[in-house]
Amino acid sequence: MLVIAAGSGTAAAGERVVGITPVGRSESLPATLLTPDGKGPFPAIVMLHDCSGLGPRSSGAPRRWADELLAQGFVVILPDSFGPRDLPNGICTEDPARSRAAGPLVRAADAYGALAYLRALPEVDGKRVGVMGGSHGGFSTLAIMYVQIDRNNPLGHAKRDGFAAAIALYPACGSRFGTWIVHREDGNRGLITGYSGAYQPIAPLLILIGEADDWTPAEPCIRLAEASQAAGYPVEIKVYPGAHHSFDSNAPKRFVGARNNINTPGGKGATTSGQAEAWADAKRQVASFFARHLKGRR
Repeated sequence: MLVIAAGSGTAAAGERVVGITPVGRSESLPATLLTPDGKGPFPAIVMLHDCSGLGPRSSGAPRRWADELLAQGFVVILPDSFGPRDLPNGICTEDPARSRAAGPLVRAADAYGALAYLRALPEVDGKRVGVMGGSHGGFSTLAIMYVQIDRNNPLGHAKRDGFAAAIALYPACGSRFGTWIVHREDGNRGLITGYSGAYQPIAPLLILIGEADDWTPAEPCIRLAEASQAAGYPVEIKVYPGAHHSFDSNAPKRFVGARNNINTPGGKGATTSGQAEAWADAKRQVASFFARHLKGRR
């Protein structure tokens, strides 16, 4: 069953656990559906959790953001990509081989399953659905939003009528997404040696990231946004000076050596820290971006 971390938010006007079917798969995943007061139809957001998941070790960030968006009049759905795949404690320090059971492309299928579920609800405006996630959820958001090279696969079909907007908080931009290629000195690990191509999103994308992030560094995201913008794609980015990974919290600065991190020589160790100024601005950025692209407000 889906577990939302205790104390992570108050109950929604309507809140229930539902089942969703990932695109191209036969399994069913639990997801928490939050519905605001009123009749709708409402715009909606698929909220993706970070590497800590939605179980007892959850960072709480997905529910904090869900509550923010709920108060703004969005239906929000939070799929659990880890618990049903025998990863109840998340994958932040999990063996990477096991983590691949819920990698970004798997989670992209989860998100499109959640999109299909939302579009079947009478209280949701199916043309105004966005997706958002932080860290591994942001990484997955990038996988969700790029134009599929092989458009004949199930995700390619889903993306043809996909999400209307997306926000990725501190995502891992140093990976390949379609025609955006990141070159590293040791295949898909080690120092980045160059970039080529352009990230091609299916809809407007906003990236929010900290300048001091040592887990998902800002530089690859800056380069991704610049290349996309130069090619005419709607990608925006904001970099917060001095902010670390997980700036959207009140958590003190903390380095954990067991965290998986392909950006370090040994593949381990990363810092997280809340930053009040960045978190407050991120709330404004998220509200404004989704109001523009999902509510038609300027």
